[in-house]
Amino acid sequence: MGKVIRTLGLLTIICLPWSAQAVLNIEITEGVEGETPLAIVPFAWEGKGKPPENIAAIISNDLARTGLFRLIAEKKFLEHPHHGGEVNFDNWRTLGVEDLVVGRIRLAANGRYLVQFQLFDIYRKSGAVGPGSDDAQIKQLAGYNLPASKKDLRRTAHYISDIIFEKLTGIRGAFTTRIAYVTASGSKDNKQYSLQIADSDGHNPFTVLKSPEPIMSPAWSPDGNKIAYVSFEGRKSSIYVQDVATGQRKRVSSHKGINGSPAWSIDSKRLSITLSTNGNSDIYIMDVASGRKTRVTHNTAIDTEAVWTPDNRSLIFTSDRSGRPQLYRIPVRGGRAKRLTFEGNYNSRAAFSPDGKTLAMVHGSGSGFQIATMQMDSGELTVLTNGRLDESPTFAPNGTMILYATSYKGKGVLYAISVDGKARQRLLLQDGDVREPAWSPFTQ
Repeated sequence: MGKVIRTLGLLTIICLPWSAQAVLNIEITEGVEGETPLAIVPFAWEGKGKPPENIAAIISNDLARTGLFRLIAEKKFLEHPHHGGEVNFDNWRTLGVEDLVVGRIRLAANGRYLVQFQLFDIYRKSGAVGPGSDDAQIKQLAGYNLPASKKDLRRTAHYISDIIFEKLTGIRGAFTTRIAYVTASGSKDNKQYSLQIADSDGHNPFTVLKSPEPIMSPAWSPDGNKIAYVSFEGRKSSIYVQDVATGQRKRVSSHKGINGSPAWSIDSKRLSITLSTNGNSDIYIMDVASGRKTRVTHNTAIDTEAVWTPDNRSLIFTSDRSGRPQLYRIPVRGGRAKRLTFEGNYNSRAAFSPDGKTLAMVHGSGSGFQIATMQMDSGELTVLTNGRLDESPTFAPNGTMILYATSYKGKGVLYAISVDGKARQRLLLQDGDVREPAWSPFTQ
């Protein structure tokens, strides 16, 4: 953060879609054995020409990335029904399918669309569907008619994925959430940095901020309305808070020295930040509305990267006060810090799971730096990744996945890994590097 910035250029604040090549392409690199067999039939298009969006493909890709489902290939299908009355359930039992999704897209008034879908459990009986035969007893787990504009069809598909995921797992789906990340492109002497926000699958990216100077540490407010980040415009680090919808932003901290590591309180009213105004790196809490700052740590060591505990009463932060970076806990009001991590010679960049039971971190034990998790009740530490320079973990808002940054073939990329470490996917740009991920909260 204290490195010298060699160039000074114009900063651009824009909220416009980028070209298609800025989309994060996702590759599933690891899955799990014994996933639930699921069939998603291509949705019927009841209109002229090509369908406006491939809803079934989006849903399939969403669910496949979780590692919890085995999607049955379409070439094996014995039929292509589009609503429950057309389904021969014996055909799907023959394929070993446990759950089935069918649907269609219809034209509606004023250029809008109606997306209809049904989710069936092939084996569970309820008496909830249709007259006549044993198949009439098949359990319909969900069935919706969803109106959508053309530009919202992709989000509608993600919403259907959310419904299906929750019905089949009991866990809220997070496919309609978004991710923020920083990209870097251009030559070594002519770098361009961008703060981007995209759908959770890397599509529909738009630029929040574009600059020739580095951008770091994006952090979503828990209400999902704002994003805080560090920008080095003007040859110095400053912390900004920006409204995601309007693009309006405010510089909230620009002291001499370090202004870094913003993290939101659970009520979205305060930020924990790192400042070096007294010549040493310490943790402060700032009221965003008034700008008033309160110092929390008072130590000669480097204290940084604080995050809030889910009860809003404490901060977990990185400090080298024991000689090497480790994680500590301190009350928000200040006081004595308690060391939390002891395994390995390096632990930093903490991130809480939504339920507050698990802490993700960057862990080092002599063979590079990997992403690890620690259970808050027992202190048990589990290393999830095997990279040499893995960093910046951030939880999905439902707690099932962790997004992090690393390198692949000399490029900065993102990976998402399931919390059990069994499913993993790679997100990379066609051109340029991507770093500093932050997964958004639920917004509705």
